[in-house]
Order: sequence, then C-alpha cells, then structure tokens
Amino acid sequence: MSVGLVIVSHSEKIAEGVVELAAQMAPDVVIVAAGGADDGEGRPARIGTSFDRVQAAIERASSGDGVVILTDLGSAVMTAEMVLEFLEPKARASVRLAQAALVEGAVAAAVQAQGSSPLDEVLRAAEGAVVSIRPEELEPFVSHAAAAPGQGDADEAPSSAGGPTARGSWVLPNQMGLHARPAAALATGLAELDAEVTVNGVDGKSVMLLMSLGLGQGRTVTAEASGPDAQAAVDFIGEAVESGFGEPD
Repeated sequence: MSVGLVIVSHSEKIAEGVVELAAQMAPDVVIVAAGGADDGEGRPARIGTSFDRVQAAIERASSGDGVVILTDLGSAVMTAEMVLEFLEPKARASVRLAQAALVEGAVAAAVQAQGSSPLDEVLRAAEGAVVSIRPEELEPFVSHAAAAPGQGDADEAPSSAGGPTARGSWVLPNQMGLHARPAAALATGLAELDAEVTVNGVDGKSVMLLMSLGLGQGRTVTAEASGPDAQAAVDFIGEAVESGFGEPD
C-alpha cells in the first residue's frame, strides 16, 4: 500500500487531467480527482468545489498509509479544510493538506508515494516541488549551467557524503530526452538506494529537479554518487539512459 492523493480543483477536467498526468508517474498510487461542484443529477459539474466530492475522494484514497490533498485556488483550500474538520480524529491524523502548486506538487508527491515513502515525506515532496522556470530563481537547487537553455552538461564536484563514490556520463538517445516519465523512473529507482546522487548538478531523487534540467536528445547526462549504493545508483542511471528509457530513438 502507499499514501493516497486527492486532487481538488474548481474544474472537474483540471482535476481529472492532473490525476491522469500524475498516474503516469506512479501507477501503484491511488490518486482521486475531486473537481468541480454538483449542479444537479445528470448535469455536468459546474465550476466550483464540493464538500461531498472532497469527502468521498478522501475516503477512496485512504488505504491506511495516509492521504495528501492538493488544491488549486483559495476556496478549494477552504472546502478541503471544512472536510477535515468533520473527519473523525483518528482519520484526521492521517490526512495532510499540502501547501503546494497543484500540478508540480501532485507529480512530485505521486513519485514519492510510488516509492512507499511515509506520509510526511510525501507531503514534503509536494511542498518542495520547484515551480520556477527562471534559472536564477532555481538556485541553490539548480546551477545556472544546468538550468540555462543550451546548458545542462554540468561537471559538478562529487558529493561530499562519505563512503564509496561513483561517476558516469552518457548521451541521451531517445527523442524526448529526460522528460517527465523518465525523470520519474530515475527518481523512483534512486529513492530505493542508499546513496546521495546528483544528475547534472541536481538531486537525482527529485523528479521536479530532473525535469527542470530540460535535457533533450543528444545531451549528456552526468551522474555522481556517494554512499554504500553509489555504484549501483550510477549503473542504474546508465542502464536507463542507454536503453532510451524504453522509448524510440
């Protein structure tokens, strides 16, 4: 089992779209849409939020490991908070309302939950998702060389963590490069290893930071790792890159 996610949006279509996107990164995580407001039986949902829809979504997403709720605009937060007030104390203790960007937070949380992380780690992943697209605002998380257009082949110093170290570089062969699905695959796989890993200067276990690199076909991926599983981490990245993440060249 894993932490479940609830996506609350004023738009039913937006909530369903975010669920569809996040589910591509985390097929084993229960992600439930709670978008729009009821407008009578048989009618399409209108723009707004629904107490009943959010409440039902929390029940569906709950598997015993907890639930993280992500929202879009102000009244969606208010609706979610109202639902939380009506939960039984035991149920309320395992639900978190994230202060996070809806799309980025949902993707980051889904990847973290896919790795069977506990509730508070999934919450931190959602709230720590990078949303800026300006390289100077990404620092200290992403170097200018890694984030700026035309760059990303960063030659950073090895991690300062103790233990064995390993390093490798490969050229991306697949047409889409390091886009969302491969980034999620790398972050999920690396999360299971006992090593600190950087990929072109960013945390290799963060799907959002990997996506922020913007590495396309023909670009170089450089990984550096330290810790007991350092070599296993580098081998994992190398095999994934060289296989084109299972995508066409």
